[in-house]
Amino acid sequence: MSNKILLVEDDQNFGDVLRSYLEMHDFDVNLATDGMAGMEAFKSGTYDLCIFDVMMPKKDGFTLAKEVREQNKEIPIIFLTAKTLKEDVLEGFKIGADDYITKPFNSEELLYRVQAILKRSASKPDPRDEIKEFTLGKFHFNYPLRILTIGDHDEKLSPKEAHLLRMFCIYKNDVLPRSEALTKIWGEDNYFTARSMDVFVTKLRKYLKKDEDLEIVNIHGNGFRLIDRSEQKEA
Repeated sequence: MSNKILLVEDDQNFGDVLRSYLEMHDFDVNLATDGMAGMEAFKSGTYDLCIFDVMMPKKDGFTLAKEVREQNKEIPIIFLTAKTLKEDVLEGFKIGADDYITKPFNSEELLYRVQAILKRSASKPDPRDEIKEFTLGKFHFNYPLRILTIGDHDEKLSPKEAHLLRMFCIYKNDVLPRSEALTKIWGEDNYFTARSMDVFVTKLRKYLKKDEDLEIVNIHGNGFRLIDRSEQKEA
């Protein structure tokens, strides 16, 4: 099924060109030529993405975006503008813009940006991210509170320790790819973040050694594996 786009552009000719180009690439495009008409179209339809010109009669693109955001906080919004002032760009992103394209621009550039944003917004959240508490051998781990408990002893973890242990719990008895942990926790995968991760793995090993059935092992060239032998014994 085609993704549906609401395009609000006050230059009818330019809007028609953009609509035709996007429709050539299998998008379903509804064109409105002022902010008020754009809001009416938004209320009466269901869209996957919005493209708003900033300077428009009756209602400008920023005002329109604010009203759209009041009804739908998730829908991606791209602003089109002839302005290059830093203040305008910042205003757009403060409202919640996903992208900002300055006129004149190549239609192909807009297409690639639309495709990239829709791909990101369509990615399904991992249901495992909803898990907040874990049983790990003799330990109980409360991720939101960052507390690792064994018997009557509580260990308060740092934010990075808690995030890393949570990923180990999710991947328990399977390989946690080093690159995935680095990207999610440290924001990038490089030599320095990898060394930092090694330090945190060492700290977690120290905490977990109170249960002889738990072990974090290196998987050369790939990542780490948290082994819980108590589960293997039960099986």
